[in-house]
Order: sequence, then structure tokens, then C-alpha cells
Amino acid sequence: MLSFTEENYLKTLLKITSQDGGKKEAGTNEMAILLGVKPATATDMLKKLKEKDLVEYEKYGKITLTQLGRKKGLLVIRKHRLWETFLCEKLDFSWDEVHDVAEQLEHI
Repeated sequence: MLSFTEENYLKTLLKITSQDGGKKEAGTNEMAILLGVKPATATDMLKKLKEKDLVEYEKYGKITLTQLGRKKGLLVIRKHRLWETFLCEKLDFSWDEVHDVAEQLEHI
């Protein structure tokens, strides 16, 4: 089972690597900026994700998702979108309200 933070890292990596026609790799500084953490914090988490075979990462190198990491990241995004849909359609939240709530619920 992945932690809230690990899931957010995978989701962010998926977002970065899907941009620009799928560049497939990211940098530590880019990750740190998007997650609002220091590069050293991002490096520590990337090491943990590498140990779990979720990312390919070498010090000062680019980061890529493994097949398992991509699958886990897509699952988090899928849950997020399902929560957004549920909140709108069943609980009558407005579309501009659902993102922040879904951001918390996606980890359940």
C-alpha cells in the first residue's frame, strides 16, 4: 500500500511525463517545484519509490515511471476523476468545488 505522499509523487510524475507529447522523463527540480518541496525532499522520496520499483531514478539523472509506477499513478488519477463525478452527480457539488475534495478522497 502506498502513502498519500507516494501517490501524489506518482500522480505528479505521470502529469509531467505525459506533457509535450509524452516526453517520458522528469527532473528532480521540476518535481520539487510542482510538489512545493525542496529538491532534497523530492530526492529522498524518489529513492523510496525506486526501492518499490515504481520509478527509474539515478542521482542527478532523469526520472521515469516503471510500468508498475505508471499503473499505480493512473489508478490514483482514475479514483480522483470518479470522486469528482460522484460529488457532482450524486451530491450536487458544483464543478468548481469538487477538485479539492476529490484530491483528499482519491487516497481512500
